[in-house]
Amino acid sequence: MTELLVINNLSVKLQNKIILDDVNLRLTTGDILGLVGPSGCGKTTLLNTLAGFIAQTYGEITLNIGEHQKQQKLLITVNEMIAPEHRNIGMIFQDYALFPHLTVEQNILFGIDKLSKTEQQLRLSSLIKLLKLDNLEQRFSHQLSGGQQQRVAIARALARQPKLLLLDEPFSNIDARLRKELMLEMRKLLKQLKISAIFVTHNKDEVFTFADQMAVMAEGKILQVGSPLQVCQQPKTWQVADFLQLGTCIPLQKIEYGNNGKTKVQSALGCINVDNDVLFAGKNTELLLKPQFIELCLNNSQEKNNNAQVDDVVITEQGYHYLLSSLTNNSELAFKYVSFYSEVLLERGQQITIQIKPHQYIIFHPK
Repeated sequence: MTELLVINNLSVKLQNKIILDDVNLRLTTGDILGLVGPSGCGKTTLLNTLAGFIAQTYGEITLNIGEHQKQQKLLITVNEMIAPEHRNIGMIFQDYALFPHLTVEQNILFGIDKLSKTEQQLRLSSLIKLLKLDNLEQRFSHQLSGGQQQRVAIARALARQPKLLLLDEPFSNIDARLRKELMLEMRKLLKQLKISAIFVTHNKDEVFTFADQMAVMAEGKILQVGSPLQVCQQPKTWQVADFLQLGTCIPLQKIEYGNNGKTKVQSALGCINVDNDVLFAGKNTELLLKPQFIELCLNNSQEKNNNAQVDDVVITEQGYHYLLSSLTNNSELAFKYVSFYSEVLLERGQQITIQIKPHQYIIFHPK
């Protein structure tokens, strides 16, 4: 598959502050990338830099915006900038940026006036149907709800059928009942038109529904790129696991090396055996403990075996959600909270025994 976008060593500095730091990214033609990360990590700046609204301080952006036999590669560098209108990139802004003096229909048709009237009407009618904007065509933006304005902004960007579409939290203000249906229909349309897309979101569920790839950012850097399933199953750093709320990191201490290629380690919830090739660094060695790998031990007659306390309980679709703290006397192994789901009703303050189920352990060494 052709690579539509290649970013090499991209950095952006604004007002003497580094916003993007040595970003490297590749996007295949037709793929959809979900860009996630905490607020202020540089996600929107990356979109604006790709669109040409912010100039890079260092690095290169390569865009392949050609059609079949007519290959056209744009190389964007610090010394060779290319204006936004010549990049064949569409962008949906977080604040929608609709033209207040134009109707819904006029907003959608803006920028495609060079097409034939027939083609304009075909695109208009299909987008009105897709985005459920029927009977709103003659309204102005101030006459629309926030969700309706957002859908008009999406329609306007799609009408141009750009090679690359950038979306800044495109589904945030759309009703939950409509959101998933819209994401699936939009994904289908993007695939049909072979439009690549990068969208910013704080919701990893949106990435699973809408995207082919996921990129996790923090402090101006991209920490990990891969399929949503791959990133969530095998996070490379504790920052990735923490942002995606995949579980809780609990401290480990090495006890002894085994002869079977395993090392025995101690946690506040008991001992486990991990591969010998895991390098331990005392206090800085932690296990990513996901809720599904925690087991409640029932019929525990000896209270001295209790190793956790219930600090909070919430009713969810998955059952009761508990936040647990450790009861260990070893301060180096203690943890303040672990997330745990169970169909068994427990009380706040109740002391219980839990254990770690055998699984493929993920070990981190946070600084």
